[in-house]
Amino acid sequence: MSTLGNSLPDWPKQELRRNRLEGKRYTSREFAELEFEHMWTKVWLLLGRESEMQEPGDWQREDVGTESILMVRQDDRTIKAFYNICQHRGNQLLQEEKGHAKRLVCKYHAWAFAIDGALMFAQDAKNFSQGNPCDNVRLKEIRCETFAGFIWVNMDPECAGLKKSLGPIWDDWSKYDLHTWKRYMALTTTLPCNWKVVMDNFNESYHVPTVHRPTGTPEERARMHSGVDTRVENTRFDLSDEGHNRMIMPGGYAGVSLNEDGTIGEPLNTIMHEWGLSPADFVGRGDETRTALQRAKREKGPRKGYRHYEKLTDEQFTDAFHYTLFPNFAVSLWSDGFHFLRARPHPTDPEQCIFDNWWYASQPESETAPIRTTAGIVERDAEIEHEVFKAGDKSMGRTIDQDVEIFSLQQAGLRSRGYGGAYLADQESRVSRYHDLIDDYIRSGKQELE
Repeated sequence: MSTLGNSLPDWPKQELRRNRLEGKRYTSREFAELEFEHMWTKVWLLLGRESEMQEPGDWQREDVGTESILMVRQDDRTIKAFYNICQHRGNQLLQEEKGHAKRLVCKYHAWAFAIDGALMFAQDAKNFSQGNPCDNVRLKEIRCETFAGFIWVNMDPECAGLKKSLGPIWDDWSKYDLHTWKRYMALTTTLPCNWKVVMDNFNESYHVPTVHRPTGTPEERARMHSGVDTRVENTRFDLSDEGHNRMIMPGGYAGVSLNEDGTIGEPLNTIMHEWGLSPADFVGRGDETRTALQRAKREKGPRKGYRHYEKLTDEQFTDAFHYTLFPNFAVSLWSDGFHFLRARPHPTDPEQCIFDNWWYASQPESETAPIRTTAGIVERDAEIEHEVFKAGDKSMGRTIDQDVEIFSLQQAGLRSRGYGGAYLADQESRVSRYHDLIDDYIRSGKQELE
């Protein structure tokens, strides 16, 4: 791995059980129920965004499987999370994605809860022989913390703190000032596959040379269109004790962006100009663009308002840092882009899942260049709406569309009696590790009930 620097500390080695990934893990309702009861309700889940809840009474709703969760900004500026359930007879309180309310009022019998969860009003309160509901009832609160500008919840009241659970992710992400970044793309759809099909895919790069195959010379075909070297011998794989994974692929190369006449094409041509580099100076020297970009960003970034640059290593200016956070969140983190990929279990069907494809970008004071997302270019001052649609009705961007096309085919194969389980390469160790952890949660949960 000579192309990777040595400035990043190693993560500990992990023992793997080489899970065979039987098809029932992706199709069985019984397995999905065990998974939800013993794993989903015991882990930290990334849900809302702090910046979208500015004022006391602002709220967001996110659903995870059969649970609906409310996050509400409090009078003291903190955020609390609650199950989105009226404590009278179980009616869901709010159905919209987000909003503002002085009180959370149930549409069934008009019970009204304060934003801190206390019951303020119940119709005919004197008619309850067991006592006034306002003295005895409040919304059921969920453990809630914030990090990187996101709201994280854990349905287990006895869980460890978020920082401890994130392990090395906390230090890695703290360098980017992610809490200041803005969302520039928000696409959500329902996919015809189990949520683990999505996460397995983002836990390995073995599929990249085929599913995302570029054209050109043999050397160029070993890299993605974005100029990332995807060869396994040059890729770094890290697995944390906490169950989260990291993959680093060196990037910033001109090879795959060369035009037929040998000049550097898009998007690298524009990126180099933005950082004061002349692509013409690098004709025939494509591999040198990586180091040149790193130096240019190091020198010019702070003057353009990229305040977090002083905390980044050279590799973080150009390379693809891909993280998978257990259980359901993947992100490609660039020096100024945060590709948010999340798969949530479907509430009733284990062969479907809810998939989010979002993009966040940094907000330097003096930068005017547009934002490049996976689904196209967006102006910096654009206001982005969350788009929810049926799979196939709208493109999610070329690369993600290529992944999605595979997901449904794989789910069909996992149903087959002809599938006997996975035969994993060493570079797919992160896939094996993920399933080992799911099994650990299920086994531990069963033991607690015995």
